[in-house]
Amino acid sequence: MDISVVIPLLNEEESLPELVSWIKEVMNKHGFSFEIMLIDDGSTDNSWQVIESLKKENTEVKGIKFRRNYGKSAALHSGFSDVEGDVVITMDADLQDSPEEIPGLYSMIMDERYDLVSGWKKKRYDPILSKNIPSKFFNWFARRSTGIKIHDFNCGLKAYRRQVIKSIEVYGEMHRYIPILAKWAGFKKIGEKVVQHQERKYGTTKFGMERFIRGPLDLISVIFISRFIKRPMHFFGILGTLVFIAGFLAAAWVGVSKLIAVYKNVASPLVTESPYFYLALTAMIIGSQLFLAGFIAELVGRNSSERNKYLIEKKIG
Repeated sequence: MDISVVIPLLNEEESLPELVSWIKEVMNKHGFSFEIMLIDDGSTDNSWQVIESLKKENTEVKGIKFRRNYGKSAALHSGFSDVEGDVVITMDADLQDSPEEIPGLYSMIMDERYDLVSGWKKKRYDPILSKNIPSKFFNWFARRSTGIKIHDFNCGLKAYRRQVIKSIEVYGEMHRYIPILAKWAGFKKIGEKVVQHQERKYGTTKFGMERFIRGPLDLISVIFISRFIKRPMHFFGILGTLVFIAGFLAAAWVGVSKLIAVYKNVASPLVTESPYFYLALTAMIIGSQLFLAGFIAELVGRNSSERNKYLIEKKIG
């Protein structure tokens, strides 16, 4: 099969028939073999009934229904588990992503040999203050902190080589940072394509203000995971050692100062009356805890079945 289109959705009953019809028109025009996987993320409208109806009319349509709303990352993970296409396209169900972009994305994966291609909504039809400006800031920060030179990490329209989505696990709010997860898994040829962005035709946006909190926190998590998940001792051990040494030197300075004062018969307060003594003691305790955290994380990692995942790219014989 050439292409699998994975579409997570929440309360999009009005747009689904038009979207499926549009995708089929593009696929048939270019002669692709394809499947359309619709993941209902706990909709409270008639989205699932619409999906069932579309399945009866179109053999290419497949559906997954969640018991409740688990989020876009969970929907993508479920869809990725079942796809069969050589190229996997993800897009939103609100008709703001154009299926006309699919052939170009497919060509970049198959002909130009990209592992992942992210859409770039260069011209957006979203509110400036609530979406455009925060999006530009988060994308700038993600580029600077990860080294992946794409402009729109959060664009729902992306294309993947099937091996990529079978090698990563998307959870939490990590759908925003799939390119980072892919790079961590060893897929380094990541590109982008300027795509058409359309005004929302039906319904309302499903993302509220909480994304401004979850997004940055998940970015910090994925950066830490991508850099230190295989070697936690390199982070916690080094940091703990530095903090412990700083505390030890501070305590030594307090002690030496007291000894000098005693030697010179100069009146001085007790060591335990100095605030620097307690700051030094706290630093040594925190440093020890950080070191032990790294040691324990290293032990857990060495017993993990995932430790050497993704190392082998090809195997024969």
